[in-house]
Amino acid sequence: MSNNLLITGGAGFIGANFVYLTAKQHPEDKITVLDKLTYAGNKDSLAPLIKSKKITFIKGDIANKRFVLDLFKKEKFSAVVNFAAETHVDRSIVSPSIFVMTNIIGTHNLLEACRQFGVPRYHQISTDEVYGDLGENSVDYFMENTNLDPNCPYAASKAAADILVLSYFKTYGLFVTISRCSNNYGPYQFPEKLIPYFFHLAENNKPLPLYGKGTNVRDWLFVEDHCSAIDLVLRRGRAGEVYNIGGHNEKQNLEIAHLILKFLGRSPDLITFVEDRLAHDKRYAMDPSKIEKELGWYPSVTFEQGIARTFEWYKANKDWCTKITKKNQIDETRKHISIKEKPTKSIKTNILK
Repeated sequence: MSNNLLITGGAGFIGANFVYLTAKQHPEDKITVLDKLTYAGNKDSLAPLIKSKKITFIKGDIANKRFVLDLFKKEKFSAVVNFAAETHVDRSIVSPSIFVMTNIIGTHNLLEACRQFGVPRYHQISTDEVYGDLGENSVDYFMENTNLDPNCPYAASKAAADILVLSYFKTYGLFVTISRCSNNYGPYQFPEKLIPYFFHLAENNKPLPLYGKGTNVRDWLFVEDHCSAIDLVLRRGRAGEVYNIGGHNEKQNLEIAHLILKFLGRSPDLITFVEDRLAHDKRYAMDPSKIEKELGWYPSVTFEQGIARTFEWYKANKDWCTKITKKNQIDETRKHISIKEKPTKSIKTNILK
């Protein structure tokens, strides 16, 4: 049986990888990709699928309610997968308003469209950051019933969206699912994020600015493993349920920096420690036992395999990386602040991943 899927934010990092996975594993499905094409959305990432007409691409903003309702009126979607979001913590500290518009208002518009037009299934892509901070030297893990305790505007906007999604299940009986993932890495990642950003800097023998002491811990998940988990939840997940997706790969940011420098044959002296970020959580770690037991999902790519594949992709796709970096005027000292934006005095200028 074929499906008519709407994938919002499908020109972004994780979204694009999910579009490729869906087109490959479910060629019978009709795929419509909706993306606003902000700085992090790159239509070029989907060029082969667009050229071959395996997907339909539409430029649009989920925060525009009339646009969303008109789209749903024209198309009878059987499922919506919402990747569309502003995602970067540092940007949310500088300009939180857009995070509220896209992550909360945009999610509400999609839910309303699903409710009004009878879309059978809605899946929300969320993040481990909604749970807050496990704390330094902690041994606990985030579980699906862990209380939401976000510490930055980005995480707060995603937590609000999650609560809104679940309310549509409880109030209206809309079939919804939510997946919360740990830190992703892999092909097509926008170069403001830690791994591609540090790779870009190290390749050009430029300093790698690490927040604090670099001891913040993240659980790393290869993006293709994440996408396979989303596919399972979308097609087999239970209504009204949340599924944590983790990679079992906890690494300090300092370790990641050293891995990149070693791969490129660069000196560890390139590591530079800068003033810590506001509300910088010490440790995230996911317990994915629920999705493992219910849906049989396990990561298939080890961190060593995934990071090697990622580095090789960066090397083989320098044109993609260079083009998107130049297009968005990423600056190595204040790369998260646009020319028109100025940080408040309390934020200072160390807005670095």
